Amino acid sequence: MGEFKVHRVRFFNYVPSGIRCVAYNNQSNRLAVSRTDGTVEIYNLSANYFQEKFFPGHESRATEALCWAKGQRLFSGGLNGEIIEYDLQALNIKYAMDAFGGPIWSMAVSPCGSQLLVGCEDGSVKLFQITPDKIQFERNFDRQKSRILSLSWHPSGTHIAAGSIDYISVFDVKSGSAVHKMLVDRQYMGVSKRKCIIWGVAFLSDGTVISVDSAGKVQFWDSATGTLVKNHLIANADVQSIAVSDQEDSFVVGTAEGTVFHFQLVSVTSNSSEKQWVRTKPFQHHTHDVRAVAHSPTALISGGTDTHLVIRPLMEKVEVKNYDAALRKITFPHRRLISCSKKRHLLLFQFAHHLELWRLGSTVATGKNGDTLPLSKDADHLLHLKTKGPENIICSCISPCGSWIAYSTTSRFFLYRLNYEHDNISLQRVSKMPAFLRSALQILFSEDSTKLFVASNQGSLHIIRLLEGSFKHLHTFQPQSGTVESMCLLAVSPDGNWLAASGTSAGVHVYNIKHLKLHCTVPAYNFPVTALAIAPSTNNLVIAHSDQQPLPNDKTLLYNPLPPTNESDVIRRRTAHAFKISKIYKPLLFMDLLDERTLVAVERPLDDIIAQLPPPIKKKKFGT
Repeated sequence: MGEFKVHRVRFFNYVPSGIRCVAYNNQSNRLAVSRTDGTVEIYNLSANYFQEKFFPGHESRATEALCWAKGQRLFSGGLNGEIIEYDLQALNIKYAMDAFGGPIWSMAVSPCGSQLLVGCEDGSVKLFQITPDKIQFERNFDRQKSRILSLSWHPSGTHIAAGSIDYISVFDVKSGSAVHKMLVDRQYMGVSKRKCIIWGVAFLSDGTVISVDSAGKVQFWDSATGTLVKNHLIANADVQSIAVSDQEDSFVVGTAEGTVFHFQLVSVTSNSSEKQWVRTKPFQHHTHDVRAVAHSPTALISGGTDTHLVIRPLMEKVEVKNYDAALRKITFPHRRLISCSKKRHLLLFQFAHHLELWRLGSTVATGKNGDTLPLSKDADHLLHLKTKGPENIICSCISPCGSWIAYSTTSRFFLYRLNYEHDNISLQRVSKMPAFLRSALQILFSEDSTKLFVASNQGSLHIIRLLEGSFKHLHTFQPQSGTVESMCLLAVSPDGNWLAASGTSAGVHVYNIKHLKLHCTVPAYNFPVTALAIAPSTNNLVIAHSDQQPLPNDKTLLYNPLPPTNESDVIRRRTAHAFKISKIYKPLLFMDLLDERTLVAVERPLDDIIAQLPPPIKKKKFGT
């Protein structure tokens, strides 16, 4: 390891979208997360909370509900009134169908996983049968006077609870009729509000219905009699979400003040079999509204307006007190949003609906290790390339020579030729791109910028030869027979002879570019691949996995930047270490070598993201 000159970049003004819904799947130990821009992400909780899949956002898809069904099937509903099922293999939308009830506010899958409930703006609760290929409308329940904001099945599947405005309805599933209507108190801190919104309901096995509402209350209802059993005023603002553990001995709620509360079912006395719900722990890991919560067997999960996905392990459920017991705060997508032109010292930044091209600043100053050098030339914003239409950009890339930019949405693929004349840039779009390139999940240029590699969501790998202002399709590597595995990571060797591709499982394929054939498949590992690279001089393939291969123990000296100068070369090499740890950086979105002595690191301080969000609810402090 030598000394590097590092470009510390902080002008990527990236702000993730807020979290709207989360849904936990106990069978696969996966978490689905939807964001306010319509993006849906899938996290593998067994693989160190790695974000293994994502579905790009869309301006017309404001997701309000998300749920898993039997057979690892994922559904969502939103304000456009459509029910969407996602194809988790091809990573696209399987189909979308209108529920014909206006905007969809809530969804719930039956305990057996074969029926889907949808709550709509027009006050209707609609029941769908989940068939092997699609869903089929079965019938409507008794229509209510206002929108259905929350739904929950009784574990037996015989009744459902539906939260609306000012009241909770209990329906008999067989008849579709409302058997109870429980009116919620509008009182809020002693003052009567105009409306009380029931943001969440949970139906327990013993017939208890737990509700959370806009008056800051958590309430317990007896569904058999329709009466209020217990009331907890926990917030000065809305309680917006609730999730119950599978054992029904614990539940979690999230508030508009950014607080998450944990309730547990505990014995009244040490020798008593009688139990009661007690609020045990409040957690303040969010700065803004907690719009969604989930409860896994070992952790409380929350997300909201501040864009963070927070996983707080339940210490009594974690067997080994190591990294698994640490609080996680996931902010950034686990995919590349930045690419680099090493030759021209350019960075391409990807946003939802546009790309920005920047030239790095430069300096003529020199200094010693650790010095911050003044810029003799500031960074330049060279290009703002806006995409047309409502679809989010899936992926993008700039060529190493800086002469090509490519990006993809779900329905279109774009390729541009860049021409530089002094400080002026002209952009020429390459027309008539083939349809098979659209919905690309990953784009990569060869080191000499003569080839373009495109990984489609159908598992195909396309190779395009770049000509002056045009292109030629060279070859397509088809997926292995019987699979539609999407390739999410690509790496090409500097000599242009080898291409490595990793899919959503743990496998890595290596292709011979000269002979256009599959060279080998790396033996599968238990954890998914998070990063790939091919070493420049040796052509060794380096693979990183989500389980983080453990570092040496605490007593091992890892950081030894200056071995003793008065010792022999043998001792100096022996006392040097492979691990060089630096903690000077803010959260990193990107890092790459520009040349052998120059690094570029793109930082995104979390405080900068929070500063660009709407102000949180102001809390009255004592004495103010």
